[in-house]
Amino acid sequence: MSSLSRELLYAWIEGAVGTEQVEIAFTEPGVEPSEGDWHPAEWSGAKAAGADARILVGPDGGVVLTDGAYQMWVRVDAPPERPVLPSGLVFIT
Repeated sequence: MSSLSRELLYAWIEGAVGTEQVEIAFTEPGVEPSEGDWHPAEWSGAKAAGADARILVGPDGGVVLTDGAYQMWVRVDAPPERPVLPSGLVFIT
């Protein structure tokens, strides 16, 4: 993704209902997120099997990431569970 773009990034979460609170973090690859790394996200396309967590990334309204590689993480608040799920790498150029 270009650092000049503003795009929605998606992560499929199996078993999500689509009504839980969801957050997304971006870290260096191999580094787990800390509490200050999380950004509010939203759900899209909920189905019986799960839902897509999504977040806007880019200038003018999104989470701004500089050029580099990032690990994307999704945290779902579904009491009593609160899974933190690695969701692939994002490359910004």
